[in-house]
Amino acid sequence: MVTDTALEAELRELAGAVPDPELPVLTLAELGVLRDVRLTGPDRVEVTLTPTYTGCPALDAMAADIRRALTGHGIPRVEVRTVLSPPWTTDAITDEGRRKLAAFGIAPPRPTTGTGPVPVDLTLRCPHCGSTDTTLLSRFSSTACKALRRCETCREPFDHFKEL
Repeated sequence: MVTDTALEAELRELAGAVPDPELPVLTLAELGVLRDVRLTGPDRVEVTLTPTYTGCPALDAMAADIRRALTGHGIPRVEVRTVLSPPWTTDAITDEGRRKLAAFGIAPPRPTTGTGPVPVDLTLRCPHCGSTDTTLLSRFSSTACKALRRCETCREPFDHFKEL
């Protein structure tokens, strides 16, 4: 017999394995936006997400993908709620998520101290060659949560997932 706790853990794993629509190299669990999955009744699940920022255009796609994954697993009623508190920060990205970002050619955010403002212009390593000689080209890249940089050593452009 499957207990509610075991079923919730299984459903959390399924929801967490859904790829991020904007960064499909990461799952929602690795990105740290999946906050909770819990049974709220027979055949009913509530999933809680915290977006990377309040205007995140991918939130509806995340919710639809989670619903599809869980209904495909036999859960007919899936409610996806958005919560903004506590806010998401880049510290929520798992170590595996950071590794995957770097392997994908995106400089991952560095851990923040959580004790104050995050400096805007930080020295960071090129995900291609490892050089710290990089230049900011644009504060925004393909998504608002990334900046566009260029490595002055290998001359390759790359995205940097900004620290929040």
